[in-house]
Amino acid sequence: MSADALEAARRIMADCDRIAAISAREDGIERTYLTPEHARHNTVAAELMTAAGLHTWQDAAGNQRGRLEGSRPGLPALVLASHLDTVPDAGRYDGILGVLLAIETVARLRERAAELPFALEVVAFADEEGTRFGVTLLGSRALAGTWEPEWFDLPDADGVTMAEAFASFGLDPARIDEAALRREDLAGYLEVHIEQGPYLEAADRPLGVVTSIAGARRFTLTIHGEARHAGGTPYERRRDALIGASRAVLDIERIAREHGAIATVGRLEAFPGGVNVVPGRVEMSLDLRAETDRLRDEVLERILERVRGACAERRLTLDVEQIHAAPAVRCAPRLMDAVRAGIRATGDDEPMELFSRAGHDAMAMAAVTDIGMLFVRCADGISHHPDESVTVEDVAVSLQAFEAAILHTADAA
Repeated sequence: MSADALEAARRIMADCDRIAAISAREDGIERTYLTPEHARHNTVAAELMTAAGLHTWQDAAGNQRGRLEGSRPGLPALVLASHLDTVPDAGRYDGILGVLLAIETVARLRERAAELPFALEVVAFADEEGTRFGVTLLGSRALAGTWEPEWFDLPDADGVTMAEAFASFGLDPARIDEAALRREDLAGYLEVHIEQGPYLEAADRPLGVVTSIAGARRFTLTIHGEARHAGGTPYERRRDALIGASRAVLDIERIAREHGAIATVGRLEAFPGGVNVVPGRVEMSLDLRAETDRLRDEVLERILERVRGACAERRLTLDVEQIHAAPAVRCAPRLMDAVRAGIRATGDDEPMELFSRAGHDAMAMAAVTDIGMLFVRCADGISHHPDESVTVEDVAVSLQAFEAAILHTADAA
């Protein structure tokens, strides 16, 4: 590992700390879309991009962008990107590390820009997590040209609509299409991201090649029973929705595990909620993911069949509402080859391949260009949590690999 890569990695880690200090809360990290914290992290990103030699601007969706021309002005761009927004009480590397690695990599390639058959464009996406308005990948969907106008009507927790938030931030909803890139404007998309899982660490590997990103569907499941007095209602007369929901949670996990999918019930609420009332209704979430859409949907059918049957046994009914759907996407072979070449350049002759169980901006960008992703090991696979952690050595290795991957992409163009 070169001394200059280690020095650059230390700068990146320090800048992660600097951006982590931008937060809406004093007891943790939180940066959401179209807020003062969004404006502040864009300012930091623009400063770093300018220092790296990029021409910078904020686009019509609030993404911070920077561009370094290639061998001649106006070439299609190889986009290097990730996001700067967070979930509540976040870690300091999810998304942020990818943005800072991209900026540092461009700085390292600046002297060779005249040799590149494409421009390099760095994007710090303004919203990936969907924390404020409940819709994910807003920044990358704007870039990919898949923004839905009805999103402007979505309110946040305080009742502020996205359109109102746009105006307060100084953006014009009518100009959102100006953020979009055309397919002919692009030479591909590469993203570095922490793995958000334990597989690289378990294999004692700092880096991995992403083969695909899991397709996800999310639902609200509502189980209906009958609310009755807890003391006065015999067991044989009860239609307890919470008992049905409890059984459903166990069945969901069992079926997903048996078939190689990933299912999570992250929210469960019983109504009316009295300690002395048999629950008459339960609302619960279901997040279902798999490596392929076919597997995910087959597992969903099995889950719903089992839950409906179990509900019927207890004279309960089930309502299902889908609230999110994202298809699985595969990384482009040519960019997977580039990422493999980048990892091999660090001394790992047999790069580890794995599919991403978490969603990423690359999913949205796949609608408009080829995508590739490089995963970086994170301690114990922990993410979306203050304990999120990476090492300076792994950051240095990822920087070397990312630079080599870009050069391999250029050589293969």
